[in-house]
Order: sequence, then C-alpha cells, then structure tokens
Amino acid sequence: MNQKQSKPVKVTPSLHSEDEDLPDMGGGLPVIKYWAEHTFSPQGWQLWKTLLHKSACLSCSWGTGGQKGGFTNEAGEKLQRCMKSVEAIAAEIQPGIEGSFLEQQTIEQLQKLTSQQADRLGRWSFPVVLSEGSCHYQRISWDEIYRLTTIAFNTTPQRVASYSSGRSSNEAAFLLQLMMRTLGSNNLADCSDLCHAPSTVGLKRTFGTGTSMVSLKSLKETDCIVLAGSNASYNHPRLMNELIKLREKGGKVIVINPVKEKGLVKFASPAFPLKSLLNGSDIASIYLQPIPGSDTALFVGIQKALIEQEKVNQEFLQAYTENWSEVISQARETSWSIITETCGVSQREIETTAQIIASSPKVVFAWAMGITQQDNGVDNVSSIANTALMTGNVGRLGTGLMPVRGHSNVQGFGSMGVTVRLKKQIQQSLEKLLGRSLSPIPGYDTQALIEAADAGKIDTLICVGGNLYGANPNSDQVKGALGKIKTIIYLATKPNLGHFHGLAKEQTMIIPVFNRFENPHKTTVESGNNFVRLNNEGKTHLKNADLVAEVDFLTEIAHRIHGEYPINWRKLQDTEYVRQLIAKTIPGYEKIGDIDRTREEFTIGGRIFNQPTFPTSSGKAQMFVTPLPQLKLPQPSDFGVTNYTRGIVLALMTGRGYGQHNTVVYRTEDKYRGMSHRNCILMNRVDGEKAGLQEHQRVTVKGNASQLENIEIIYGEIRLGAALMFYPEVNLIFNPPLESRSGTPAFKRVPVLVYLN
Repeated sequence: MNQKQSKPVKVTPSLHSEDEDLPDMGGGLPVIKYWAEHTFSPQGWQLWKTLLHKSACLSCSWGTGGQKGGFTNEAGEKLQRCMKSVEAIAAEIQPGIEGSFLEQQTIEQLQKLTSQQADRLGRWSFPVVLSEGSCHYQRISWDEIYRLTTIAFNTTPQRVASYSSGRSSNEAAFLLQLMMRTLGSNNLADCSDLCHAPSTVGLKRTFGTGTSMVSLKSLKETDCIVLAGSNASYNHPRLMNELIKLREKGGKVIVINPVKEKGLVKFASPAFPLKSLLNGSDIASIYLQPIPGSDTALFVGIQKALIEQEKVNQEFLQAYTENWSEVISQARETSWSIITETCGVSQREIETTAQIIASSPKVVFAWAMGITQQDNGVDNVSSIANTALMTGNVGRLGTGLMPVRGHSNVQGFGSMGVTVRLKKQIQQSLEKLLGRSLSPIPGYDTQALIEAADAGKIDTLICVGGNLYGANPNSDQVKGALGKIKTIIYLATKPNLGHFHGLAKEQTMIIPVFNRFENPHKTTVESGNNFVRLNNEGKTHLKNADLVAEVDFLTEIAHRIHGEYPINWRKLQDTEYVRQLIAKTIPGYEKIGDIDRTREEFTIGGRIFNQPTFPTSSGKAQMFVTPLPQLKLPQPSDFGVTNYTRGIVLALMTGRGYGQHNTVVYRTEDKYRGMSHRNCILMNRVDGEKAGLQEHQRVTVKGNASQLENIEIIYGEIRLGAALMFYPEVNLIFNPPLESRSGTPAFKRVPVLVYLN
C-alpha cells in the first residue's frame, strides 16, 4: 500500500523551562503566571468566554459552574476556578484537525505520539473511520456511520459492550444504559471501575449508599479532615481552599500519603490573595507516610490507639452500628509490632493521630485512589468507615465519609445506572418501563471487558468518552484484546492514545461530539458531593465542523435498533424529556424533572446523613473486620533478570504528573517533584544509594508484564521501599492483581525491579 509523505506533528512546547527553581509550596505565583499566559494569549477571549459560561467545570468532581456562574461553587462562593479548569478548556478550544492531516499521517505514525502530542493535535471535527486493511483514518458520512453502527449492534446482546467516562452528561449516561439494557446487555463498563469502585462497594455494604455523605456545607462545619491516598493539591485544587479555611479557624488536617507532596504540606491559593497567595498556608497538621498498600493496618492502629486512650464512643456504636464488638476485638488483639511493621508508621505517630481525631468534635474522612487502587481496596475503605463509626463521626453535620472522585461527572454516570452493580430500585423502574425483566446475565466491568474481548467474546464496543486503552494496565494485552473486537465506536472531542492503539479488527469509528460548554442541549452533571448542576446550551468555536451531540447520536442509534420500544427515542433528543424520565427512574433525582422550569440546582436526596440512620436492612451501619494485608515484595530473581549489576525491588505507585488530568497529559514536567520529564522514577535516596544507584542515572524498570528502559532516577520525599512513575506510560509494564469484590486493579502497589544492566 502506498503511503504519502507525512508532515511532522506540531507540538506546543511545555510551559516551564527546566532551569526554573523548584517551588517550595503548592499553588502560588506559578498558577497566576499560567493564568496570565493563557488568558492574555490569542485564544484568551475564547477562554474567558468559556470560563464565564454557565456550565460545570470540565475537570474534577470539585469543579464549579452551572447556573451560579463559571467561577462560583454550590455554596455561592466566588473565585473558585483553578488551573485544572484552564488546562481542560484550553485543550477544548483548539482548532479542528484538518482532513489533509489525516491523509498524511498513517496509523503507524500516529501510534508514535505521546499522550500530550495526541491531545495537542486539536479537535475531532468530522466523523472518521479506519477500516480493516487501511493505514489512514478517512472521513465518512453520517449515513454510513449510522448504517455501520446499526449493523454492529445487530448481534447477540452479550457480545455488545460499552465503556464510558465522566466527561459527558447525566442525560447521555441515562440514554446509554437504557439503550444497552433494552438491547439485553448489562455490559456497561465505566472508568469508575478502575478507580473508586472499592469506595462504592465498601460504603454501600456499610451504610447502604455508595457515595459521599458529606456536602460542601457539611465540610465547612468540620473540625478535622483526614485525607488519605490523595494528592488534592494536584488533582483537586479547589478542595485545598477548604483545607486552608479549616486550618485558619484552628482545625486539623491529617495527611496520609507515601509521598510527601509539597502542596499538602503548604499551599498558596489565589482565592485568598492577601492571606495565602504569597507566603502560602500550612495544610498538614501531621503527615504520615505508610508503606503502599498498608492503609488497613494503619487505620486498625488508629483504632487500637483510640481504644487504649478510652476514646471509643461506645454509646454510638451500641445505638447505631452492628458487628462493632468484632471490630473492637480485632484492633485490641492486634499487636503494635504487627501494626507498625505492616504499615511502616511508628506507634507514636499513630497515637498522635488518634489523639487529634479524638479531640476534634467533628471529623470528615476523605480519600482517593491511594486507598482504592489496592488489592484490598474494599477493606481499606471499611477500615476508614470503622474508624469514623468508633468515634461517632457519621450522621452529624460536619462529619462523615467523603471519597474524592476524579472526573467531573464520573459519579453521575453511576447514578444514572451506568454500572454492572445496578441498584434494585433502578432495576425495578427500568423493568416497569420495559414491561419485562432485565437480562439476568451479569455485565462486564472494565477488567472483565478486556478479558472477554481477549477471549473473542465481544463483537461491538461503544465508548462514550474515556481512554480505555490508556487507562488500563498491561497495555500490550489491552491493545491485543481490543484488536479482536469487530467494531469500536469512539465518541470523543479530542484525540487520545486509544484512538491510535485501541483499534478494532474490522472498523474503528470516531464520532466527533460537542463538549459540555458548546452542547446545543441543556444537560446536567453531578459533583462528587452529590450536587446536580444544570449546564446552559452553547455554541462551538469550530468553523465548518460536523459535530453531533451525544444525546442525538445515542437516541438515533437506539431508534434504529429498537424502533419505538419502549419509548419514542427521537423524542428524547429533547433533553427535557430525558430529565423527566430520570426523575421517575433514579432515586434522589426527583427534582431534575422540574429543573428546566425552576433552574434550581439541588443536592440529591437520601445521600447526605445528618442523622445516624442509614438505608440498610436494620437502619444501622454494618461494621466489618478488616484483615491486615500481607505485604511482601518479590526477590530480584523472581523477575527473570540475571545480567544486572545493581538493582532493587520497590513497591511502585502509578500517579499523575502536575499538568495532567486522568490519562491526558497537558505538560510533561513535574516541578514539584523535581521530575523534568515523564521517563522518570521517583525514589528515596536511601533506597538508591543502598542499591548502588545514583540520582539522574538511567535504569531499566521491569514489572511482571514488560519493562521500560532509559528511565531517569529522581530522589524525593517518598518513603523507603516505594517508588512512583507516571501513567499511562508505565501501565505497559505490569499486570496487577484485582480487588476481588470490585474488580479494580492495584495500581498503587506494583512490585518492580529497578536495575542497571
């Protein structure tokens, strides 16, 4: 096949140069500089227009916007935008990709791009297809798109699957799951399977609900926040404003993270120009650095210290919990030596932490993927819940449990029924609508979907946002598995690595869609604290673009495969009708049926607990004994490497860089960790010197699936025995164990051999 000579891909240089001094705190003037460079750029007017648009932030679940305005949170507070918002918007207002570019660039050439380079290609602005035997994406008509998609869905329901992310709207999510379940398929994999599924499972089995119990109003009333396994200073900068205000009023912040992140020690917020911006604000009252994967042991240790300090709230446990005595017995009977050896935190530090919790009238326990992305992630969440219950810090204003979720509407997708663990009440509502039972065949979560595809059990996959290829471990296996699927349909605004590596066997189609602030329909999203925002209609900046709204695409496909059963699908292209259907189907979402008339954004009913009664069978919280993990790293010989001169086995954590959101890389360097590029490994100096390695030396890092070479060693404030590298690049080298109850991979404890040849 003849290949045209290609032009080099243009990539905008990184914002920071490598000779800048490392910052000594998070946030601050570098954020102001970033805002200035972007808002006064040629695209500045478009950026400001979007920032002020009445739609929710595109970034994390702590985003702002909606009907209160672009810079306003649900409490009505101003100046609540962060740099993550600007990064996300700047990427979305890029020009469209030209057809000539796709004619010049082969798939093989596009596969050489990094995540950052793929993102900076611009916007998908017309539908394209890559057919079997072709080496170029080619433009395709909508008639042909709909014809091929309809054919692809005309197969056995169990051989059709979907994957989604929180980038889209509640309306699109509801339509996706309704279309799939009407077909007879429960294969509704979601990006949350890879991150907070242990939170959902752990919280639901204890409290009967799988989301945060803490509203923003409640968070403002707390006296202490325990923040575990999260780097909010990178990933949720607006949450830092709440931590700053808490410290200013005399409250405490307990940080639990194997890496000492500068932004969690001190953070300078532009939201407080006089009090915080120049000199920064203290964040951590105490900073614990446990061994990766040992959090259950740490929290059992806190429980043991509370028992010994006689600070357990026995009256609360007796009145509002079940199985509490077994949990108390476990903590009491577990020796301090086992606890401290397992978690690597001293008894004195644990006792001090327990004292802070016990002396704080109201405590909120928050966590992110450092807790959940472990092979005992559900136990980690349960151990946190046990600690909160033992101190009576549930069911009161200013207390509770708060998973800190990533994408801006990832929780909304779960609420809409995009999950393999469908709530009974939603199932009953859907069965009433369909006039029949849903398929009893369990659906594939994300990891099960990859396994099914690898086994040749999937014919058709529709991806509503996300990067299924880039988000999963063992990249080569994922690429091979997706290559066995006949048809893959990607709904996307911008290119990502999955569009070039996650290719189907027969045809890969990319459907260009409107983003949130340019969607011609009103839509809604849900924050991580159960607040529903309404997004106004918008208009795209792209000229001569041939885009489609996700709602329009999904309803048209549903009409073609289902006719008018069980509903007039084309009528649902008016999202007001979708919201009315959601109000009748999704518990707690009743108010969404009137939101077009009232414009009243709302907190979802039945999720925020200001009284210690819960939607369990007994009305009480169910406590669970949490076994301590058995943590042991393999020997160097277990990696099958025999010809190295120096090396060490470490527990590797995968993480985001400073300028990164999920798998999208906006900037390659991470100045806060001293990592000037992405081919680095962050290690403790003692570990490196013990192994005879030197900082800035280039090494090979080998996991149980593959290896990466020419990786630069960077020394930093990370605990002994641990290391950190950036995903999605490092996903290539490992195939981690799965959390058996949630299916989530253990990204935060990957044994690797770091060595010199």
